[in-house]
Amino acid sequence: MIYASIEDIWRRKGTDISDTDYVTALLEDAAIIIDAYNCNATDEAKKLVSCNMVIRTLGSREEGVPIGTTQTTTTAMVYSQTWTNANGSGELYLTKLDKKILGVGNRIGYFNPYSDLMQEEEAND
Repeated sequence: MIYASIEDIWRRKGTDISDTDYVTALLEDAAIIIDAYNCNATDEAKKLVSCNMVIRTLGSREEGVPIGTTQTTTTAMVYSQTWTNANGSGELYLTKLDKKILGVGNRIGYFNPYSDLMQEEEAND
């Protein structure tokens, strides 16, 4: 199952998508990752996050620079070269905003074994 279409990606990215099979595979993978975080998120949230994930991955496929590079600097005399990397190998990932959109955020889980007792006491008061 996928939550966004190639047309959704094209509308948001604004450029031609030549490898539709690749984009479809990314959308399928994004759906699996999204469901692992929150399969109960709204369809709109899943669509937006799917598009965000795939567009980030497509943006990391720039030709002529190492995979994941977002910025380069080259000088000639006394040779110098600088690379700034984004997501290393073009993998799909969720940002903090994506997680928040899906309704999970960055929470640390805990369990209070006394919470049921406290609720019973409040109900009896």
